[in-house]
Amino acid sequence: MGAILNAAPDLANRTNPVLARATGAKQLTLPDEVLASFPGVDCFDVSEEGGRIVLTPVCSRVDAVRRKLAELGITEEDVQDAVAWARRR
Repeated sequence: MGAILNAAPDLANRTNPVLARATGAKQLTLPDEVLASFPGVDCFDVSEEGGRIVLTPVCSRVDAVRRKLAELGITEEDVQDAVAWARRR
């Protein structure tokens, strides 16, 4: 299996493969030369397509959290109310 990134064309079309190793804990270490194409990205959405692992950059953890909150219908006011409630305890 290979890992495919939505990367700059020079990385996607290279002739020498760059390997990512899986640890015993099923974690992948991605090469610095690949991650350099994604400055500021600290999260990737992971999916499987046709026997390949596909990593899609997510702008940041904050953006991912905001999207999830929106999917769940949680508003900014809900968050403020929850914080105020937690601080009273």
